[in-house]
Amino acid sequence: MTLQSWKTLARREILRSGDGRFLKIEAHRIELPTGQIIDEWPLVITPDYVNVVAVTTAGEFLLFRQTKYAINGTSLAPPGGYLEAGEDPLLAAQRELLEETGYVADTWTALGAFVVDGNRGCGRAHLFLARGARWQQPIDADDLEEQELLHLSRPEVEAALQDGEIQLLPWVAAVALALLQM
Repeated sequence: MTLQSWKTLARREILRSGDGRFLKIEAHRIELPTGQIIDEWPLVITPDYVNVVAVTTAGEFLLFRQTKYAINGTSLAPPGGYLEAGEDPLLAAQRELLEETGYVADTWTALGAFVVDGNRGCGRAHLFLARGARWQQPIDADDLEEQELLHLSRPEVEAALQDGEIQLLPWVAAVALALLQM
C-alpha cells in the first residue's frame, strides 16, 4: 500500500501578526487521498528555529532557567531562536549559542529537523548538540523573557528531564536526543 499526501488546492491568509514574519494563519482548501475536500483547514506559519544543547569542555550543560508567556512559572531551556531569512540552521545555531550564552563550540552534531505540529505546521525545529563549548564573549541577547544561565551536570539534566522541569516539547526532545548521543 502506498500512502498518498494531502493536496493543497487553494490557500488564503486569515490572520497576520505585524509584518507576518513571526506568525501567519492560513485557511487551506485541501483534498484528501480519498477525494474528500475540506474547505477550511487552518495552517499556522511560523519561522523555523534552532535549539542547541551545549556541553562545555568541563562537561557542564548550558541551560537557562527562564519564563515564557505560555508556561506557568519557570522552565529549563536550551539556547535557541528563529532562523533569519535564508539562514543555514547550523549557522543559526552557532549564532544563537554565542549571542545567548557567550559560548562557542568545537563539535556540532545535528539531532534532526522536526515539524512542530503535523497537522497545523508551526514551523520546523532544528535541534543540535554542541560539544566542547567554551566562553568567548559577554552575552549579547535580545530576548524578551528573563533568564538565568545555568551550568548543570549530566545527572542534574537527567533529573530535570524526568521531573518535568523542562516544560516545552521541543526542548525536551533536544535534551533527550542530546543525551542519547553522548
